[in-house]
Amino acid sequence: MSHKLTNDNAPLIAEILSRAEPPHSMQEASESYVFAFEDKEFIERPEVRGIRFQLELLKADLILRENDIDHMIVVFGSARFVSQEKAEKMISEAKNDTDTAKALLALKNSALYESAREFGRLVATHNLMHSNPKKRLHICTGGGPGIMEAANRGAFETGDLSIGLNISLPREQTPNRYITPALCFRFHYFALRKMHFLLRARAIVVYPGGFGSFDEIFEVLTLIQTKKMKPLPVILVGTEHWKTIVRFDMLVDQGLIDAEDLNILTFVDSAKDAWDTIQNWYEFGN
Repeated sequence: MSHKLTNDNAPLIAEILSRAEPPHSMQEASESYVFAFEDKEFIERPEVRGIRFQLELLKADLILRENDIDHMIVVFGSARFVSQEKAEKMISEAKNDTDTAKALLALKNSALYESAREFGRLVATHNLMHSNPKKRLHICTGGGPGIMEAANRGAFETGDLSIGLNISLPREQTPNRYITPALCFRFHYFALRKMHFLLRARAIVVYPGGFGSFDEIFEVLTLIQTKKMKPLPVILVGTEHWKTIVRFDMLVDQGLIDAEDLNILTFVDSAKDAWDTIQNWYEFGN
């Protein structure tokens, strides 16, 4: 009888469970006798929250390592933007003035969707030029629609891997179809999801967005400002938008941040400018 070399002498959990027999006594039939890892009610108890944190950290980390994902460019932005094609269809199907107004706004914002899609293509094109997976920077998003879909889509359409870190919400956020299936993750805890965004982030690119995008960008700024995280390119796409929505200069004027804190940010107006900023930071051309 031949035996295979293994990394672990312990039997797999599936093997253990496959050997389990029906309970023979009241003791064996009790809830306390169920394996802890098989006991759903036990895993969901508040006291086990720390273990659930660890599982959410460990699962994605192991799978990303196994797929040689060491470096990511994380793209944030609104989940509400649609492609130009979809916006034009909305205009053609509009039935009243309200529909038309919404469709025209969607068409205006679709330029940002198409920009994020182009950015995904630029990053993916760079990756396909490198046979060594350790030198690639893969697109990673929150895995939902809008800007997230666009960036994932650009990478997907170019033939590259594409990562999505989805989050379970009361109104379910369905993963977009451009994420590589083996790299589509689902999180319950925002904190663990954010940690995964930043563990492998080599650049952060933020398009206009709502509360979620503000939450993500200001956490990054805080971590870099307080030196809890190494400096990296933090790029805001849409100079006029960002400088109007957030008066960063007033924070300096009022003594709330130092002038050099503004150096953390780079403002650009196109996907190419965003990618050029990252290339210059890491001296890809040298």
